[in-house]
Formats: sequence, structure tokens, C-alpha cells
Amino acid sequence: MNPEHLSTAGRLLLDRRRFLTQSATALGSIALSSLLAEDQVIIDPARPYAPRGTHFPARAKNVIVIFCAGAVSQLETWDYKPELIKWDDKPLPGGPSVTFQGPAGNLAKPQYAFRQRGQTGKWVSEMIPHLAELTDDIAFIHSLTSKSNTHGPAENFLSTGSVLDGFPSLGAWVTYALGSESQELPSYVAIPDPRGVPQNGANNWGPGFLPAAFQGTTMSSKEPVRHLGAPGVSSSADHAARSLLQKLNARHLAANPGDSKLAARIASYELAAAMQLSVPRITDLSTEPAHILQMYGADDTLDANKSAFARNCILARRLVERGVRFVQLFNGAYASGGALNWDGHSKLKEQYDTHARILDQPAAALIRDLRQRGMLEDTLVVWCTEFGRMPFFQKGAQGRDHNPDGFTCWLTGAGVKPGVSHGRTDEFGRKAVEDVHPLYHFNATILHLLGLDFQRLSFEHNGIQRRLTNVEGKVIREVLA
Repeated sequence: MNPEHLSTAGRLLLDRRRFLTQSATALGSIALSSLLAEDQVIIDPARPYAPRGTHFPARAKNVIVIFCAGAVSQLETWDYKPELIKWDDKPLPGGPSVTFQGPAGNLAKPQYAFRQRGQTGKWVSEMIPHLAELTDDIAFIHSLTSKSNTHGPAENFLSTGSVLDGFPSLGAWVTYALGSESQELPSYVAIPDPRGVPQNGANNWGPGFLPAAFQGTTMSSKEPVRHLGAPGVSSSADHAARSLLQKLNARHLAANPGDSKLAARIASYELAAAMQLSVPRITDLSTEPAHILQMYGADDTLDANKSAFARNCILARRLVERGVRFVQLFNGAYASGGALNWDGHSKLKEQYDTHARILDQPAAALIRDLRQRGMLEDTLVVWCTEFGRMPFFQKGAQGRDHNPDGFTCWLTGAGVKPGVSHGRTDEFGRKAVEDVHPLYHFNATILHLLGLDFQRLSFEHNGIQRRLTNVEGKVIREVLA
């Protein structure tokens, strides 16, 4: 063939060196594509929630995430800083003059007394006495950092690994990878706080670019799953209509065996039909013994929000008991000047008295209940918040501003080393200075405990292999048993 008849790319291949170079690159690309294909999760559209294998043996089968919305102050809870007491009402040396919401005031001591707890002697706040009793079972990570100091994007970063909207939540990634042990309930349930949804709402449990089947289903003890039944339609008529629809769908699927969307739709109808029976049973807490309701504080007649949150905690246990893979339990709602969540800018002590009472007893009872039932061996419990607070008060106020540069979250249960405090902030709790971990590491560790390699769990979106941890990530092995 005359070289003049070849394209530019074809003539370049006649150059021996260029041909060898491009061949090597092409072979590498083919090999990479093959490796990526091997790591893709294979989903049967007709059984999207079927259990799937892990990358390696898992320590945890299920996860309950207690997400405290509004950014809990590490300095009033888990991160004891005696220097703050010594420097109370003095300027922070070299500190910023202005922070997120305005001028900075002087350093402020913890608003609650701390004392040592358990065999480890861990210093924990009096604000949360019930949870403080469990410190010997908890692995604290005191050196986490976020990429945002704004609630919405920071909630996104904690829940999805991105400050932007449209990325899959941690629970969606987990259920996409592992499916569910229950075929009667959703594989992923989000339980909003009785006072409302968090700042970024459904982004915290959304599927992003993953298939919609893996988004979280919202329900609570107060608000059951919506649209399970048709208003004004008897159960017999509803059953007859569903049976007819199932027959028509099955006939259409037999004629179109390659229609994955139809198979997925049939699967969602079948799950909805099963949930019509399973959800009323699981949300009916009248079957719980009186001593369990009392242990959680679900019988509290003086604080309706506490008793409702306690019932949500019992619901979380019941869901995991029946095979739900991932439960996201919210404590705190949307932006409200700290009245409905942990965003303590102006009246921190006054507001935290209220929020701590709602959180403390029910959350501690949930962990104790899981343990006494033998479920903590297989269940990972995560306590988290989107960022921390500053060591000084805001000027003219009695509250702390946002701090994404050093804060605390913790783990307990399956595969977690008990009684560990890992990482450290500086003497005032302003910034992480030892074993610093962006939230990518925290999420990678949760995936690891579930038997998932964060580097291999990916999904192609717009030509890019996306991961929960972006291109970063590291397992925090110091907190693993």
C-alpha cells in the first residue's frame, strides 16, 4: 500500500520506535481495563439486593451510623484539653482574628467538667454520662479533618467523600457492593431525627450516580415508609392488583429477556409488596419489653424528642436484627441557630444541655443492647459529626465557631480495638497535629471492616472510575482489633 493513502495516525505507525511505544501503552490500557472489569460489582437486575461477596473476610456484617448533625464540639465531649482551663478568657496566641461567622473572641474552657473513666482512664465530659461509661469499648480518632467549614458541603464530605452534590453516600456504596441479607426490608435505611432532616437532607443517603436501587429508604418510629399502601384500597383488592401486575410484567419480561430496567422494576415491586407486611411489624415497638423501653429512655414522658429518638435507636437495632445492611441514625436536624442541632454558635451550653439529653441515654442503650444480644460481634457502630468547633468563643457570644481542622469521631463493635485513643490535636484542640486523618481515611476504615478494599470498590461515571475516597484513602489500622 502506498503510505500516502494512509491516515496521519497510520503513517506514524510505520515508525518502528513509535509503533513499539504506542503498542506498550495500548497493552497497558487493555490490562488496566481487564483489572477494572474484574473488580466491577456484578448486579443481577432481577435481584439487586441479593447478598454479594466481600474482597476479603469481613469483621462486620452490618453498620449503624449515629450521625450528630450540626458539628458537635470535641472540646465539650471527647477531647480533653486542660490548657483551655488555664488559658480561659485569654486570646489564643497567634490565633485567627476572624473565623467562619465573624470576629474571634478569647479562649473558652470546656463548658462541662471532665473526669477519667473506666480501665483506660480516658477523660470524658460529664455532658454525656451514659456514653462515657462505654469508653473502654470505644476507639476514638481525635485527629480527623474535613474539606469544608460549611454544614451542607461538610455533611456531603462525611457522607459521600465529596463536598459536591450528586455523589453516592457511604451506605449506597456498601449496599451496592454487598447487597442485603434481608429480602423483606430495604438494604439501607436512613432514620431522620424526630426534629427534622439534616442540613443537606437526602444527599446524606442518596445513590448519586449509582443505580437508584441503592439509595437509603427513610423511615422512623414516628414516620413509617410512605406510599406502602394505596389509600382507600382494601388489602384484598391491592393484592389482586399486584398479582395481575406481576403476571403482566413476567409475561413482558419473558418476551424481552434482555430488558434489565424491567427486571429491576419488577424487583422493586416485589420488595415493596414484602415491605407492606414487614415494615408495620418492625416499626411496631409495642412488642418490646418495658425494661427495654426504659433502658433506652423511650418511656420518657417529659421529653418527647428524647423518647422519639430512643424509639429510633430501638428501630435501628430491630432493622439490623432482621438483616438490614446499613442503618444511618440521625441526631439533630437542619440549621436553626443551634436550636434543633449541635450548631452551638451563641448559646452552646444551654443548647447542648438539651441535645445531650436526647442523644446520651438512647445511644448508649443501643450499644449495650447490641452487646447483650451478641450482635455487637457482627455490627459496627459509628459515631460521627461533620466537623468540630473552635477553642475560643465567638466575639460577643457564648458559643464556638466551625472548625474543620481537628475533631473527633469514634467506632465500636465488630473488628474495632477497644479502649484506644488515636491521633491528637494541639494543646488547645484547634488543629490536628499527630496522625492526621482526612475523612477519606475514616470511610476507608469502615469499608475495610466490612471486607471491602476502598481502592477496588469503584464505579465508572462519565468515563471516570469513581471511588468513595476519590484518589485518596488509607485504613486507620491503629483502631482495628
